[in-house]
Amino acid sequence: MRQRLCSLQILFILASTSILAQTAKLPAASTPGMATKASAAAKTSTSHAGLLPPVAAAMNSVSGDRIREHIRFLSHDLLEGRGTGARGGDIAAQYIASQFALMELQPAGDDGTFLQKVPMVGLSAQPETKFTLEHEGQEVELKAGDEYVATNETQNPSSDIDADVVFVGYGIEAPEYKWNDYKDADLKGKVLMMVVNEPPSDDPKFFQGKALTYYGRWTYKFEEAARKGAVAVLLVHKEGYDPYGWDVVRNSWSGEQSRLRGEEGPKLKAAARIHESVARKIASLAGQNFDDWLKKIASPDFRPIALPLRLKAHMVTKVRPFESNNVVARLPGTDKRRKDEAVMYTAHYDHLGIHPDQPGDNIYNGAMDNASGCGILMEIARAFAGSPQRPARSILFVSVTAEEQGLLGSKYFGEHPPVPAGKIALDLNYDDVPARGVPEETEVVGSERTSFYPVVQEIAKQFGLVIIPDSHPDAGHYYRSDHFSMARVGVPAFSINEGMKYQGHTREWGMEQAEYYTKNNYHQPSDELRPNMDFRGDAIMARFGFALGWKAANLPQLPQWRQGDEFEAARINSH
Repeated sequence: MRQRLCSLQILFILASTSILAQTAKLPAASTPGMATKASAAAKTSTSHAGLLPPVAAAMNSVSGDRIREHIRFLSHDLLEGRGTGARGGDIAAQYIASQFALMELQPAGDDGTFLQKVPMVGLSAQPETKFTLEHEGQEVELKAGDEYVATNETQNPSSDIDADVVFVGYGIEAPEYKWNDYKDADLKGKVLMMVVNEPPSDDPKFFQGKALTYYGRWTYKFEEAARKGAVAVLLVHKEGYDPYGWDVVRNSWSGEQSRLRGEEGPKLKAAARIHESVARKIASLAGQNFDDWLKKIASPDFRPIALPLRLKAHMVTKVRPFESNNVVARLPGTDKRRKDEAVMYTAHYDHLGIHPDQPGDNIYNGAMDNASGCGILMEIARAFAGSPQRPARSILFVSVTAEEQGLLGSKYFGEHPPVPAGKIALDLNYDDVPARGVPEETEVVGSERTSFYPVVQEIAKQFGLVIIPDSHPDAGHYYRSDHFSMARVGVPAFSINEGMKYQGHTREWGMEQAEYYTKNNYHQPSDELRPNMDFRGDAIMARFGFALGWKAANLPQLPQWRQGDEFEAARINSH
């Protein structure tokens, strides 16, 4: 243990020293062996961005090399996958805090520190946990990991379930779309079986067409089922309905799961994801056909189907109270009227930690997801801190915990911000930014829903970036990352990322690279730093975000949601 800690301390010191040295020596946007013609072109396209020369110089000091070195430290095996509530996650938070301190930013966490404590509880399903389907005296026991993963949201060490199963389609009640899978059925004390995603549509006025809404997210489905009085949910993972395979579900939900401590409201004794094969087994036991069910649930006339079987489950959970931390720094604004308002940047530092029972490489390093976003966040912070001119509004730099556990760190921050949500102009979020070279496109999904969008269009044009729509709208990216937590409390918020077209490559190449990453690296131990990664694009995304944040920080009025947007009411109520 002492040798491991010593190695970690040495790595921490070397990382900080290396990055500080680069701040003094390295040219902007350099990546060894890759920075010639393409780097010069990228720098030319971002040299002005409508900013005064001293501010543009600070923006252009952003370095892909420094981003890479932050990623190198945060994704190192010694940080053990940066698990929430684990040593590696805590070290990541301390590392980011130390970088903010070196930049001489102001601490904006608790008690004059850079850390905002987030009270949490870790829930680990134990081997004694049993899931059994009972039908006419026949019992079928399900296999943990292969057939189901489950969490006891009540945060009790032991819970028992013996209840009828009811199939409720997608498990959605959406009055604005005239859709109700529940049809006012009495579901108190029942186990609700439902399918991932939402009704398919090409009509943008019906569940936003091909784009996944919050109704399709597992978080909504569990929340709504609990509100209906259900004791458990069996959420069916269906290939083609979910953009990720069962291995991603299993990896994300195995091991300790975290929840905010002391959350009010109804909770499920078992919030479970089940493999499609289990759903077919349940339908067969009920004398029905799962494919027929899938046809029925596409109609608004669908009604809940009471099944002639019960779930008998014994949930045994190790309950571990702990505190994790959001890391929060502040650059004070200069305008007397607007300095109490703020623009904020966010990126989550947590990942999936170590899966000790997994053979072979069991460290989920999370180099792209999301050491990349953290590296960009720290580079933007360094550029702002080094600018000889300061913006009118203050700037908040927030690296949050427990994103992988359901956006918990950003949810807590949104409910306990150092600046009231009504005074936060904008949240610019970075999550899983690839290192593939110089992008010619950008995805800023959700920015079009805000009054700030014309500025986004103008700055993107100055950067030579074509704004493209979400390349995978079916994945519901807007509702999957930390900007969503801020949107829920009214803050105009969106993530910044690269598109699919890269300099010297076709869009098809970019799409192939993205699909390969999703299939082979996303939420896998193989999400690691590699020698051939090209961080010029990450630097460009950082500069792009810098320019957007600078503009937002100096606007005469705070940005708003467009009229009729789902978050408009929250913005109005936040003032």
